[in-house]
Amino acid sequence: QVQLVESGGGLVQAGGSLRLSCAASGNIFSFNYMRWSRQAPGKQRELVATITNGGTTNYADSAKGRFTISRDNAKNTLYLQMNSLKPEDTAVYYCNTKIGFTDYWGKGTLVTVSS
Repeated sequence: QVQLVESGGGLVQAGGSLRLSCAASGNIFSFNYMRWSRQAPGKQRELVATITNGGTTNYADSAKGRFTISRDNAKNTLYLQMNSLKPEDTAVYYCNTKIGFTDYWGKGTLVTVSS
């Protein structure tokens, strides 16, 4: 059983920055990949960024150039550095991983960007 706990959300003005963290109960080095997704009010959840255990990263077009996903295997923690935040980035942000056929999700952390 893997537990994921997100933190670091909050209220920030447009143009500001936040760093989200996701603490995992397991050894994240063994996870094939970890992801950040988000869900804005009234919208479907969307994938924001992915990082593999080899360090390869991928980003949604909306995140490219502004967000950076990283992982600290020693701390079993996933990060999402978000810069140049926009009001449309307002959402609950979730981290997740998949082991075998099972998806694991955290409960999310709320990011609110004011204009």
